[in-house]
Amino acid sequence: MTTTTPDAARVQTWAGRADVAQHSVDLLYGAAAPQLLHNGHPEPADATFNYWWLAHVVDCRLDAFARTGDGAWLDAARATAANIRERNGGSLFNDYFDDMLWYALALLRLAEATPDDGERADVEADVVALWEHVVSLGWNDVHGPSLSWRKQQPDYKNTPANGPLAILGARLARRTGDGAFLDRALRTVAWLEEHLVGPDGFVEDGLGREGGTDVDTHWRFTYNQGLYIGACVEMYRSTGDAGWLDTAERTALTSVRELATGGVFRREGDLVDDDVPDTAGGDVGLFKGVWYRYAALLLEERSVPAVEDLVRTSTDALWEHGLVPYGGARPADGAPMAAVESLRHAGVVLRPGDDWTRPAPTQVGYSTVLSAVMALEVRAALG
Repeated sequence: MTTTTPDAARVQTWAGRADVAQHSVDLLYGAAAPQLLHNGHPEPADATFNYWWLAHVVDCRLDAFARTGDGAWLDAARATAANIRERNGGSLFNDYFDDMLWYALALLRLAEATPDDGERADVEADVVALWEHVVSLGWNDVHGPSLSWRKQQPDYKNTPANGPLAILGARLARRTGDGAFLDRALRTVAWLEEHLVGPDGFVEDGLGREGGTDVDTHWRFTYNQGLYIGACVEMYRSTGDAGWLDTAERTALTSVRELATGGVFRREGDLVDDDVPDTAGGDVGLFKGVWYRYAALLLEERSVPAVEDLVRTSTDALWEHGLVPYGGARPADGAPMAAVESLRHAGVVLRPGDDWTRPAPTQVGYSTVLSAVMALEVRAALG
C-alpha cells in the first residue's frame, strides 16, 4: 500500500490539493495537439478517441476556474471543448446519447462562465443543438417514453443516458425560460423512477441491454446513484418542491450504505460477478467522480452528515495513500510547463489508480484521475 510521502505536508489546504490533482492530469497524460491528453499512463494508449472523458475534462477545468478565478483554467476548458469538436471531424455529434449529453452539460457550464456575449451565445447554441439531436434521434416509446443509450440500440434504456437528459433539461429550462425543457426532464425522471429506482432509492443501471426487459440489477455503480441524485436536486431547483431533496437524500444515503465500506467507496465492480468493464483505465474510472459531482449539489442545498462524512473520509484516504513524490512520477511527453512547475513546487503527484488503498495498476487511464479531481474539488468546497 502506498502511503503519504514526506513532501505531502507541503500542501496543507484542500484547495491546494485540488490543484495537485488538476495538474497531475496534465503531468501524467499531457500530449501534443490534437491529442491533448494521452489515454493511458505510463503508455499513451491512444487508439480510442474518448469523447466523453474529454467532456469531463471541460467540467473539471471549470471546477478549478470557479474555485480560483484563474483565467488559465477557463482557457483550458475552452481549449478542451474545442478539441472535442476538432477531433470529432468538426461535428458535435456521435453515436452515444449519453456522451453527447455530457458534452452539452459541460458546454452549458462553459457558456455560463464565458464573459463575451457573442461567444457565449455560440456555445449556448451548441448546447441546444446537442439537446435537439439527442431527443429527435434517441427518444422513443420502447419500455415507456425515454431515451436510448445509443443510436445502434434503440431498445436499450439506461440511467447513464436518462440521468444527464434530466439534469440538462432542468438547467436549460432555467437558462432559457422555456418550460418544454423541464417538461421533458420531469418525464425522464418519472421513467427512471418507474423502471430503475427501487423503494430504497437505489438506482439500477438499465434494461433491455441484451434484448427483452431484463434489468441489470447486478451492475451496482456509484455513477447511477450520482446521476439520480443530481437529477432530483435539479428538479428541486427548477420547481421549488423540497420533496425532490428528500428523494435525493434517500438515494445518497442508500448509496453510502450499499456501496461504501470503511469510509471509502468499494472498487466499482467488486460487488458483482460479471463482465464489468475494466476499472483500471476504462470508462468505469469516471463513475465515482460522477457521484461526487452530484452529491455535492445535494450538500449545497441541505446538510446530509453521512454524505459529507464519506466525502471527508474518502478524500482523506486519497491524500494519505494516493501520492507519489514528484521525482518518482513519469511525466508524459506533452506535459505542460505549468503543471511541471506547480507539481515540482508541491513535491507530490497524484498516483494514477482507481483505488488508492491498493497497489497501482500497471496501466491507468486518465478517467480515474478525473474522479480524484472531482472528489478533491468537492472536498475543497467543503473545507
